[in-house]
Parts: sequence; C-alpha cells; structure tokens
Amino acid sequence: MTTLFSSTPALLAVITCMVAAAFYLQKVKLFKSLGPALTVIILGIILSNFKIVPVSTELYGTIMYYAIPVSVAIMILGVDLRGLMKISKQPLISIAIAVFSVSFVAFLAGLFFAPKIDEGWKVAGMFVGTYTGGSSNLNAIASGLEASSKTIAAANAADYVIGMPSLIFLFAAPAIIKKSKAFQKFWPYSVPDSELDTDDHVELMGSKEWSIKDIAWLFALGFAITAASTFLAGFAPAAYKSAVRILLITTIAVIVAQFKQVQKLKGNLDLGLYVALIFLSIIGFAVDLKEFFGSTLMISLFCFIVVCGSLILHLSLTRLFKIKYQYVLLGIVAAIADGPTAALVAASAEWKSLVSISVVLGVIGGLVGNYVGITVAYAIKAVLGM
Repeated sequence: MTTLFSSTPALLAVITCMVAAAFYLQKVKLFKSLGPALTVIILGIILSNFKIVPVSTELYGTIMYYAIPVSVAIMILGVDLRGLMKISKQPLISIAIAVFSVSFVAFLAGLFFAPKIDEGWKVAGMFVGTYTGGSSNLNAIASGLEASSKTIAAANAADYVIGMPSLIFLFAAPAIIKKSKAFQKFWPYSVPDSELDTDDHVELMGSKEWSIKDIAWLFALGFAITAASTFLAGFAPAAYKSAVRILLITTIAVIVAQFKQVQKLKGNLDLGLYVALIFLSIIGFAVDLKEFFGSTLMISLFCFIVVCGSLILHLSLTRLFKIKYQYVLLGIVAAIADGPTAALVAASAEWKSLVSISVVLGVIGGLVGNYVGITVAYAIKAVLGM
C-alpha cells in the first residue's frame, strides 16, 4: 500500500513539523509529562501505522547515520572538565556508584536475557547508556552497535514504560523522605537546611538568547567532529567501526569543549536535542504495532530488572559509604534521566544550592555512558560467544 507522503522533500517537511509540534505540545500537561522525545516517537508511530509516511526509505538511513553522532557531539561541547573537578566528593561518589550499579546489573541480567532477545547484547549496552546518561546515550550506543530500527524502538519504548513511573516516584521522594522519621533514622546523613537554601539557582527551561553565530559554529563543530571520527574509525576492524566511531566522537568532543572559545557558545544542549528528535522521529516511523507488541514484553522485563536491580545496589552502596541522601537521590535521577531533570527535582524540593550540582551530575553520567554501555555490550557478547 502506498503512503500519502513518500518523496524526500515531503518527508523532510513532515519530520521537521513533527519536531516543532513536539516542542509546541510541551505547553499541554499530558505531553509535558511525556517529554518531547516520547512525543515525537508517538507521532511517528501514528503516521507510519496509518500509512501517511513509509516505514523505511533511503532518507531514513541517512538521517539515522548522521543525526545521533552529530547530536552527541554538539551536546558534549558544553562539558567543562575544570568545572567538574570543583564539586565536592560526595556527589561524584553518588554518580560513580550509579554508573557502576547499572553496568553491573545490566551485565548480569544481560547474560540471561541476551540469548532470548533479538540483538539482546546490544539492548544491554543501550540500557546501560540510558540509565547512566539518558535517552541520548541509548540512541548513541544503538548507533555505535548498529542495532536495527526495530530493536531501537522497542528499547526506547521499554525505557519509557519502566523509566517514567520511576521518575514520578523520584520527584515525590523528597517530600516523602522529609515526613518519614523511619527513613531519617535509617539514613541520618543529610545536607543541613542552612546549606540548601542559597541563591545558587539556575533558571531551567527558560527563554534563551542565541546568536546565529553560535548555531553556525555548533553545527560546524558537530559535523567536523563526526567527519573526523568517521575517518579515524575506518582504520578499526570492520566489526567495531561503528562503536569506535561513537567513542571517538565522545572523546574528541570533550577535548574540543575545553577551548575557551567553544565554552562561550550558547545553546548546545537545545540544538543537540533538536537534532536527536529528528532521529527519534525515524524510530517512530519504524514501529509496526502488530510486531511491536509481540516483541516488547521480554525487553520490558529486562529493563525492569536493570532499573530495580541497579536502584537497590546503588542505595545499598551509598548507604554503606554514608552519602547524604540528597546527593544519592539526585545521582539516581541524573543517571536515569539527565542533569536538567535532576535539577528540576532539586528545585521542586527547594534544594537551591544543589541545582547546579544536579546539572553537573547529568553531564558526568552522559559523558561516561557511551564508554561503559559499549563495553558492557561487547563483554556480554564475548562471554556468550554471540
């Protein structure tokens, strides 16, 4: 059956309109809770399953090959390593334990689930990525491991099905903890109220002033880093080229981000998100609902075990190390979602002095997520001989 739109210009118009609509719909409470990423995926699913756009075309392959690497490069251009070194040890320990917990649980669970799921070892690496640095890492690792569009779509869906209720609980956790004498007795380590109520506040999701020069340089650097990494990855063995490409993009982008001229550029996170949403629209198109519901249950169960198992391990280790519970909670949110979401939790809990730290924790998680995710995936593959 033919689709309503099939030409390249028409499909580009549809994709960009979807992304614009996803941002606009964030004014609506329902879509704000879903976030722009899931909104774009849902719109894509509707359009492809109602035969408005095709499930696959050559254009989609081109977008998938370039969008996520460029998006990752642009987002990482905001990393300031000197700034990361200035924060106290406890938040760093919390995010480090979060990364370890997710990697350890995903590896063990992956040994069981990988043989039962198509591209299961890749799914394990993708889950490590998303629960150390957010959805952008999931898709970056998927690109590096050359996962199929169906696997990427199923993993993204499982992430939202399991991850969203977890985030809702974590947003409510500060109020629950504050009223619970039992928890305070069990976990007596806390940042004093006098240190929480400061003017160290960052405006979140507010209006931003951009220059066309910022956008031009961010795109130029993003594509240049992607091109250089793609060239260098060509010297790697064929089976590892895509993984090496993503790791090189991450590494080179971090190095470039340390130059003062680059640090002055504004809007890297917003622009990176925009490019990532273009990729996610393609993921939505690839979802055939009939096949999707038949293959997602096992992946969702895998995701549930990774989330719950890593959460239990993280809490156990941070309690052992006597980490203050505010840092523990924000480290978990920064890993499961991202820095801005962790900052929202801090702001809603009126932990004003921790808002900036929350953003930094998300940056750290996103930075290391690509490395540990790909490492875990190949470790499972090696152990199982897949």
